[in-house]
Amino acid sequence: MDDKEESLIQHLEALRSVLVKSFAALAICLLPMFFLVPYFMDALIKVIVGDNEIVLNYFSPMEVFLLQIKIAVVLDLLLCFPYIARQVWKFLLPALYDNERKFIKSIVLTSSSLFIVGVLFCLFFILPLIINFGISFATADIKAVFGISNIVGLALMLSVIFGLMFQFPLITYSLIRSQIVSYDGVKSKRPYIFVGILIVAGILTPPDVVSQLMLTIPTYLLFEAGLWAARKYKNED
Repeated sequence: MDDKEESLIQHLEALRSVLVKSFAALAICLLPMFFLVPYFMDALIKVIVGDNEIVLNYFSPMEVFLLQIKIAVVLDLLLCFPYIARQVWKFLLPALYDNERKFIKSIVLTSSSLFIVGVLFCLFFILPLIINFGISFATADIKAVFGISNIVGLALMLSVIFGLMFQFPLITYSLIRSQIVSYDGVKSKRPYIFVGILIVAGILTPPDVVSQLMLTIPTYLLFEAGLWAARKYKNED
């Protein structure tokens, strides 16, 4: 066996170890999440509903149970993310230079922080606005009836979407810093980027203008923040 084959086997073995440890962590943490789900669901509903006097309904015997499974899986992924990221980081570390290690390490920390900020922004600001907007159409003859799966499912979906879209400044900054794209080139394409963000928001959010604008406006402002952070690289084309 030559050195190349031995090196390949070592990399595959290291990758297998990362996958085994990651899935083991997910499996171990999943059971406790089932016990925490009812408390998390109650807190989530209180945040979403706010001061509105509405009751969430379910329409089949297994609906709430299946919803709790979905929430437990999401919480499990969020809880294990730092550990999984650490394992992936240890796997990639030997192949990186010192400056690349520092850059990627800062990106991992910043990305996690931006994701959390995006989720919190969605839960405490965007979702209550959407609920209030929906309730505003109620009249004496039209009553608002909300299903728990719809509301909680919407909360989970939008939280993940906002968490991902809050990566925009980091993506912009990284592309410019790595000189994959130029600062002036990105700056000149602002109108196209805004339209692109608007289209993506329309695809990812429910079919209402409020949700689309609530995702489009913060995402574009975050793009501008990433562009501003990368301004010192504008002459390094």
